[in-house]
Amino acid sequence: MKHILPDLEYTYDALEPFIDAKTMEIHHTKHHQAYIDKLNQALENHDGLKTKTVKELLENLKNIPEEIREAVRNHGGGHYNHSLFWPMLKKNVPAQGKVIEAIKKEFNTFDSFKEKFADAAAKRFGSGWAWLVLNEERLEIISTPNQDNPVTVGKTPILGLDVWEHAYYLKYQNKRPEYIKAFFEIINWEHINRLYEHALK
Repeated sequence: MKHILPDLEYTYDALEPFIDAKTMEIHHTKHHQAYIDKLNQALENHDGLKTKTVKELLENLKNIPEEIREAVRNHGGGHYNHSLFWPMLKKNVPAQGKVIEAIKKEFNTFDSFKEKFADAAAKRFGSGWAWLVLNEERLEIISTPNQDNPVTVGKTPILGLDVWEHAYYLKYQNKRPEYIKAFFEIINWEHINRLYEHALK
């Protein structure tokens, strides 16, 4: 079973003006595809791993043969992170649902959550991700370097933001805080709420 590039549920220009169409096209067809190609290449001679989902591979990195473990971590992580990321994006979806209630409970206010999440994204040195995760039954904000995913340390990603420069540089150049601010305009809270409710089961 080869890993393949998932289709987007929207056109490349659907997130304008917050994320430009050219960035979305390059990000999806070039960067994400490259992670998939290199993951498939790493798994080429490991038939026992080809039947596993990318999530299963990342959840059990310690059991991956040492000679391909780093490739699976990096390229499998890149594939999984982006597969999670694309459905999280949609314009004009109000922030409501059980996940918003839980956010307010954990962070006191929604604005406080936004501030803490934006801070985690802005302060991630170099390339990486900011995440809202479910750690057992509590929500938590973390950031991870490169293409690491929270599932590797037993946490469930609920919301993620790609802060690699390729995610925003064409439009925002070095102004990462502006990109982070724009992200809050295109969060698909219906999808995030479904992820949260599913994670609680």
